[in-house]
Amino acid sequence: MQQQQQLFEDQQAALHGWVYETGFLSAEEEAVLLDIVRALPLYEMRYKNFVARRRGMSFGGHYDFDANRLQPSPPLPASLAPLRAKVAAWLNVRPEAFTHVLVAEYRPGSPLGWHRDVPDFEDVVGVSLLGEAILEFRRYPPRPLRGGPMGGRLQLRIAPRSIYLMRGPARWQWQHSVKPTQALRYSITLRTPRGKPLAGETLKGSSS
Repeated sequence: MQQQQQLFEDQQAALHGWVYETGFLSAEEEAVLLDIVRALPLYEMRYKNFVARRRGMSFGGHYDFDANRLQPSPPLPASLAPLRAKVAAWLNVRPEAFTHVLVAEYRPGSPLGWHRDVPDFEDVVGVSLLGEAILEFRRYPPRPLRGGPMGGRLQLRIAPRSIYLMRGPARWQWQHSVKPTQALRYSITLRTPRGKPLAGETLKGSSS
């Protein structure tokens, strides 16, 4: 167990600009959010001609992969404003810094392929609900990890009720993917617009 924890910490340290914290939400807060997201009219997410296994809904804009540009979406519902405020307080920034929010559902067996978030966004914050996720990271463009082979990968377990931040190198110099989920999971991703990185204090435990 201690060796696994050390490996986890070493991998996080390699991701400059990555911040991760467990226990961001209480069980009660998670239950409230689950009621909210389960009531949303989530739809199958589409990337050009590919229809993903996960479902989702965007607020404050959605990316049109056919037109390669951001399109209008409904504003953030009042029911999700408390979460945005809590995330903003965690980072010591204004809630309005997050102009885009994506709610996604990962049914058992749902993956998310290799990608970087679209360039219209800057910093990326994720909150996990219900199920565990395994995020993998690889250099972009591929190059050797220190002491590792070309295209070496990092693998991080993302616990329910946890939160993470990707900014700077972790956001732009790595791609990430989600391995097929073992159980039902929801994620709520908050993003800032391009060119407007979060200006809050660096959290303890940051690898930036």
